[in-house]
Amino acid sequence: MITQAMTLDRYLWQQQKAFNIPVELSILISQIGYTAKILTREISRAALVGQLGLVGDKNATGDAQKKLDVFSNQTIIEAFSDTGLVAALASEELEMAKFMDCRNHTPYVLCIDPLDGSSNIDSSGALGTIFGVYQRKTYNGCCSVEQDILRSGTEMVAAGYILYGTSTVLVCTCGHGVNGFTLDTSLGEFLLSHLNLQCPSESKYYSANLSYAQEWQPHIQKLIVHLNQQHTSLRYSGALVADVHRSLIEGGVYLYPSTPDYPDGKLRLLYECAPLAFIVEQAGGMAITETKRVLELQPLSIHQRSPLIIGSKATLTLYEQMLQA
Repeated sequence: MITQAMTLDRYLWQQQKAFNIPVELSILISQIGYTAKILTREISRAALVGQLGLVGDKNATGDAQKKLDVFSNQTIIEAFSDTGLVAALASEELEMAKFMDCRNHTPYVLCIDPLDGSSNIDSSGALGTIFGVYQRKTYNGCCSVEQDILRSGTEMVAAGYILYGTSTVLVCTCGHGVNGFTLDTSLGEFLLSHLNLQCPSESKYYSANLSYAQEWQPHIQKLIVHLNQQHTSLRYSGALVADVHRSLIEGGVYLYPSTPDYPDGKLRLLYECAPLAFIVEQAGGMAITETKRVLELQPLSIHQRSPLIIGSKATLTLYEQMLQA
């Protein structure tokens, strides 16, 4: 049975032939799969090798930085150095964009959250990686931040996430549907496990930090009341990837609205909200800020924040009706 399994590399090769996807993009996603294997190993043994706890600094967006955050970011950088694939890298852990390769033929820009949910590290909770890929637009030396990096999600050519949980799962899209791959650690291979993922229209679950509910806008509070009346179960892990993955697999909605302290939301648009929106839309779901489609937002800075409501289409359609009312 295992000899007939579809590996990630074989899947990407078939996508190349079926949809004329550039070979460089396939190699880039395969390389992200390689970094996921490294992070899976390091996360599983973090308590044994001194990788738990803080490093004493905050990252570029003001969040407490943990040892695994630094390790994950450095792993990504090293994985794409000297590959000729990534011209520039925008990461949650870097204050500025990192210009990886200024040669004119280097084709892509990578926007990434190397380790999502790092507050879960010390308690062995779920973690994730989120990434979005853009085709480079300027080819005259190093990338232009304004033209190559600060772009709406509608220009994305690929996106994905890795969930480090009971198993390591890589979910990705190149704009032709969404598929998931589970890491077989005995083989060291990602194998196709979730073919043509479709987000269920109705929500079985919702994910939100209800300790802030009194600070949300009335129409969002109304949606929460409706979900509770429908006996929609609350599930909130503290890891964006884990909660969105549950919504994608079983049907649900994830909410991180704006508050008075964070009027623009708290999640980052470029490397959290936009890639996940691209994936969920490809799977038949929806993703909005509170009033607009996430993929249509034009970022003005690398670490720009945004509210996020994402998941099952019927629930988000109902929310939009409440907003209009």
